[in-house]
Amino acid sequence: VQLQASGGGLVQTGGSLRLSCAVTGFSLRYYGVGWVRRAPGKAREGVACISSDHKTNYVDSVQGRFTISRDNARKRVYLQMNSLKPEDTAVYYCNAERSGIYYWGQGTLVTVSS
Repeated sequence: VQLQASGGGLVQTGGSLRLSCAVTGFSLRYYGVGWVRRAPGKAREGVACISSDHKTNYVDSVQGRFTISRDNARKRVYLQMNSLKPEDTAVYYCNAERSGIYYWGQGTLVTVSS
């Protein structure tokens, strides 16, 4: 079981990035998936999640700016991030959950310059 996140980088305030999480080792369709971030000096924060039946949920701070999506056939999860702000700077992790069991990928760093 492996989750591989990618797509992070350096972007200016107001810019966009698209994170991708590639899943191997299990069928993604049965799992809820999400993105979590950890900013420097701050606690881990759930950013967005999407259930196996495609219901989405977002933390208030990214509502309207970020969009989570999934492609079960390609076994990928995406996080489209628009109108980025310096406070979005963090390491972003993808995860997958089923029946209370979580799998985590390594993080990808997003840096938003002011």
